[in-house]
Amino acid sequence: MLPVFLVTFPFFALIAAGYGAARARILPLDAIPGLNAFVLYFALPCMLLRFGAGTPIGQLLDGSVALVWGLGALAVVAGVVAFTRNARVGWNDGAFGALVAAFPNTGFMGVPLLVAILGAQAAGPMIIAIAFDMVVTSSLCIGLSRLDGVGAGAAGGATQAARKALRGILVNPMPWSILLGVLLSAARWQLPGPLERTVAMLADAASPVALFTIGAVLARSALLAREHDASAAVAEALGTGVQPAPRAPWGDVLPVVAVKLLVHPLLIWGLGLGAIALGLPLAPAALVVMVLVASLPSASNVSMLAERFGADNGRIARIILWTTVVAFFSFPLAVGLLH
Repeated sequence: MLPVFLVTFPFFALIAAGYGAARARILPLDAIPGLNAFVLYFALPCMLLRFGAGTPIGQLLDGSVALVWGLGALAVVAGVVAFTRNARVGWNDGAFGALVAAFPNTGFMGVPLLVAILGAQAAGPMIIAIAFDMVVTSSLCIGLSRLDGVGAGAAGGATQAARKALRGILVNPMPWSILLGVLLSAARWQLPGPLERTVAMLADAASPVALFTIGAVLARSALLAREHDASAAVAEALGTGVQPAPRAPWGDVLPVVAVKLLVHPLLIWGLGLGAIALGLPLAPAALVVMVLVASLPSASNVSMLAERFGADNGRIARIILWTTVVAFFSFPLAVGLLH
């Protein structure tokens, strides 16, 4: 257990460093979008491209992995939406709660962490998981988030959300970098030397900057929520009629944290064992990778999506924060049990 913790500790320490830097305002909050853009548009696509190009095409197109991961993600979305919707949580908040429960932080955290633990062979299942979550899981949850209301208005909102989701996929460089990596792997081509070294330099920057950015994003969400509540309280005291935004109760937060870190990995494990029992060609090593990916904390970009679509971003940010805190202890335990 100690060797696993020694491997995982630096990754969580970088998240804590980013959190502390933003909370102390050493890192200006206005600088965080720039860090996020560097990771999203440059470093992480280069890392995915390099892993994709270096992974055998059979692993990148593993239908058994895609089936198990997809069924697990859809089951989590359906379950969370069904069991968390109440008088406070409508379709919009319920859908983004489902997304934050089903969408692990595979890109920013999982790829560098699991490659460090399991080796480069872990990249194939993770690339499949990233592609499915970005294209299918995210689009489904965005569509569900538009179902508040009835009639043609709701249908129009869902259609508009589908267009936004498709546009978001098309302008996101990560799916394109995955596709290019798959094509390079299939053709057994290599990038020219100078371009390969450029890609490698950006890819090497992805892990530390991405982890630092996760912490900074979490700190920014907490700081902005606190500042908003303080200013709203002052305005209320002055009689301006501004009310503080209601804070989601723990009953709307902790169950989703439990689903993300406990139910999701157990579900993937059960589906994988079932697939193997049915004779599907699912490699046990690929199943281990998928279970560990499901054990990761929630993806930090779900908070930005929730804010964009008008969901309770404070609730989503708290879920992401607590899955990250708890995963500091639960993820090494999962690695120790499986690896």
